[in-house]
Amino acid sequence: MMAPEPLHTMSRRSTEILVGLFVMLGLVALVFVSLKAANLTTFGIGGDTYPLAARFDNIGGLKARAPVRSAGVVVGRITGISLDPKSFQGVVTMEIERGYQFPKDTSAKILTAGLLGDQYIGLEPGGEIDNLPPGATIKQTQSAVVLENLIGQFLFNKAAEAGSGTKP
Repeated sequence: MMAPEPLHTMSRRSTEILVGLFVMLGLVALVFVSLKAANLTTFGIGGDTYPLAARFDNIGGLKARAPVRSAGVVVGRITGISLDPKSFQGVVTMEIERGYQFPKDTSAKILTAGLLGDQYIGLEPGGEIDNLPPGATIKQTQSAVVLENLIGQFLFNKAAEAGSGTKP
């Protein structure tokens, strides 16, 4: 018959198990934060969706997997960004959840979350009765506002005012 383990060995083993569980919990939290940072935590999008496309003159810093929102609610994700070799416009493809149907005259804008946040596509529904069919291209679009272009325009206007001698 085996002698029972000493009490200090049992408490040491339970401490090791608790430390192991704590490390595992930390690794799970690290994976979750990594997925959140990469915009991959919305696992529900991808099953019951339909494709839409939109063309923009300038997509700015828009990235694949960025959200598509309407009234602040995430309704889909961007699945791809490419350049049309004929029109030289950025073509953005997106997957929209089937539960959300948008009218044919819906407009798409590239917006920024906060002052310097990530960019996303905002859909503004129109008043048309018929909805966009799967695979349709949204006709009314507004490109990204590029901060560098705005600053350049502002400086150019100020330099032009100073050069002409007019004061505001």
